[in-house]
Amino acid sequence: MSDWLYSDTVKDHFTNPRNVLFEDEASFDADARGQTGNIKCGDQMLMLLKIKDDVITDVRWKTYGCASAIASTSMLSETIKGMSIEDAYKIKPEDLVEKLGGLPDYKIHCSVLGDKALRSAIDDYLAKTGRPGMLREEAMEICHCLGITDKDIEAAFHKGARTWEQLQQATKIGTVCGSCRQKASELLHGLGHIYGN
Repeated sequence: MSDWLYSDTVKDHFTNPRNVLFEDEASFDADARGQTGNIKCGDQMLMLLKIKDDVITDVRWKTYGCASAIASTSMLSETIKGMSIEDAYKIKPEDLVEKLGGLPDYKIHCSVLGDKALRSAIDDYLAKTGRPGMLREEAMEICHCLGITDKDIEAAFHKGARTWEQLQQATKIGTVCGSCRQKASELLHGLGHIYGN
């Protein structure tokens, strides 16, 4: 395919995804379950983990997402096997994009599904073992002038911000130098795919 926009690694993980949960695998006895996404957008992710002594020993996942979501989650599932839950919790989408040899910019938000489902599953495990809130996702600064993070943008999204103008009203982002507009807009767009509009 001459117009294929993805690396050979992405193609491999898309056409031969690792650790997928198959219908006949109902016996996968997971210690943790995480789900995220929005089926209306076609992007939804389920992550199941087996954990022993706070180390991920096995993983299964299922998605209704695109090639980027499938490839990035396949790569994620291979990466986290044998990893402590604390280290796994810190994995970022950009780590997976780098391992995959890149993704088109407009597909980066698809790689967020897997890591959000992973953190949801780890949160589920921690709650089941009496340690809720033990791990926290690190915030990434988007607007350096005002110190606005991805968590601030996500909170504004959940309160109804769907456009750049609504995001500015909610957070004052981009009112100093404005260099954060593209990154913030991409994040807002990605949140729409994950949670729905």
